[in-house]
Amino acid sequence: MNAPLPVPVYFLSDSTGISAESMGNALLLQFPSIPFERHRIPFLRTVAEAEEVRERLDVAVDGATPPIVFLTAVDEAVREVLLRTRATVVDFVSGPLAQLEAQLGVSGDHAPARLHGVGDMSRYNRRMQAVEFTVEHDDGQSVRALEKADVILIAPSRCGKTPTSMYLALLHGLFVANYPLVDEDFEDDRLPGAIADLADRCFGLETSAQRLSEVRGERRGNSRYASLEQTRWELEGARRLYRRYAIPSVDSSATSVEEMSTRILQSLTARRPRR
Repeated sequence: MNAPLPVPVYFLSDSTGISAESMGNALLLQFPSIPFERHRIPFLRTVAEAEEVRERLDVAVDGATPPIVFLTAVDEAVREVLLRTRATVVDFVSGPLAQLEAQLGVSGDHAPARLHGVGDMSRYNRRMQAVEFTVEHDDGQSVRALEKADVILIAPSRCGKTPTSMYLALLHGLFVANYPLVDEDFEDDRLPGAIADLADRCFGLETSAQRLSEVRGERRGNSRYASLEQTRWELEGARRLYRRYAIPSVDSSATSVEEMSTRILQSLTARRPRR
């Protein structure tokens, strides 16, 4: 039986296209059996650019698999052109924006920059500071001002601490440190000295021993570090630490960065108020 052809998906925007891609992918996840071929086309700022893309879409409609379009263009002229395509369009702006305008009694600016612009300068500055803090405190490289961390991710090496840390910093403005757990920590069943007094800010990551062995093997194959015996021992030690210090944790092998970040945020809210 032949594999199904991938469905072309276009994320179109007069700004970065990140919102179209994020919201569109959230919907596409509901169809795990269907392969998708994704294309992001950002910064469609002129009618001429929009016309060129519309023609491309209309050609694709006559292909083997018609495309799907996710649209977040707020410029009316650009959106009007793109909506004339024969392709299926999911417009994330016009309907919701019209509802808000009706409720608020005023017309929105319809400015592309509003969707991804700096907006709240204080919030933007905090996010940039959070990224700087998180880069400095990646993988235990620095313990300077560690008490300023909103959350400290702990786990054995290669469990996904860095990407989760960066996502929390960039998207949510959290000051995140991540700290690796090593053999000595498992032998003593104690948190490393640098974070021993910060257990209330710690959040643990787990994974499967097989998955961790595979990830480590890509970097250092046929080593003790990547062996199944070693990864199983480290993960069991990490779980003992999480239980001893009442540190919540999540399995990174079966959870997306977005979902892990949401769980971490929920944990922070439950354990202590945000600054």
